[in-house]
Amino acid sequence: MSMRTFFAGLSAALIGLFALAGAATAQMPNAKAQVDAAKAQGIVGEQSDGYLGFVSGGGDPALKAAVAQINAGRGQVYRDAAAKTGNSVSPEAAGQSSFTQRFPSIPAGQYYRDANGAWQRK
Repeated sequence: MSMRTFFAGLSAALIGLFALAGAATAQMPNAKAQVDAAKAQGIVGEQSDGYLGFVSGGGDPALKAAVAQINAGRGQVYRDAAAKTGNSVSPEAAGQSSFTQRFPSIPAGQYYRDANGAWQRK
């Protein structure tokens, strides 16, 4: 399989699965609202592996639960993406691809963790 075919298949699978992820996120509005507020405050940020992480500290128990809930949903999306490609793409690669697609929409002032593990302010 050529790299072009590989990435085209991965992109198509991820686009379809991100639509499903949007529907899943809609089912957890409280978690999303909590995480969005924490992102704006610099407590939570996007990681290069496609998951959410804590920039500093761990937040309160409700925020930890919200982050865990969203990360669990994302993990399922990444596993589904891998399965849709016949496992030619790992869930980890799907998560990294998700971050690459999500990165441009991270608002200025919010944090992200780069591939080297360092938190950066956009």
